[in-house]
Amino acid sequence: MLSALDSLDRKILRELIQDARISHLALSERVGLSATACARRVLQMEKTGIIKGYAANIDVNALGFPLTVIVHITLDRQNEDALARFETEIHKCPDVISCHLMSGADDYQVQVLACGMEDYERIHKQHLSRLPGVARLQSSFAMRTVVKRSISPAALIMIRPAGTQRRGK
Repeated sequence: MLSALDSLDRKILRELIQDARISHLALSERVGLSATACARRVLQMEKTGIIKGYAANIDVNALGFPLTVIVHITLDRQNEDALARFETEIHKCPDVISCHLMSGADDYQVQVLACGMEDYERIHKQHLSRLPGVARLQSSFAMRTVVKRSISPAALIMIRPAGTQRRGK
């Protein structure tokens, strides 16, 4: 699927990352295609799942959530059942904005938004510490967001054009 992307598809993706609400006409002008051809390529990337959807970039500070907390979670067991139970329950926690299964010392890295320390204390007591199998929680507080992207610009450059292979393969 990824190997089917050519340089025009990568240009389209780069433009959509910058402005997901861009019109097909404006997008086509930026990438050098007709609006119809551009729309067809975008639709194809949506159908294949490369483009999963479109989202607004929300300023969480403006909404009253100045505190971003990165929580490192270690479970008491790492078997399939323990991981599945934890993952089922973390989905139900309304304060969690992302959760990643990790390699290394921690089992999961969870990102939470809070209105302040008292709000995070509530989240910790009512949700995080009650998750099944939690042996340890370690919280780090982000002082400021420096970079936030859905994909790195370098990743789009590294996608192979259609019909090419990486060296050594």
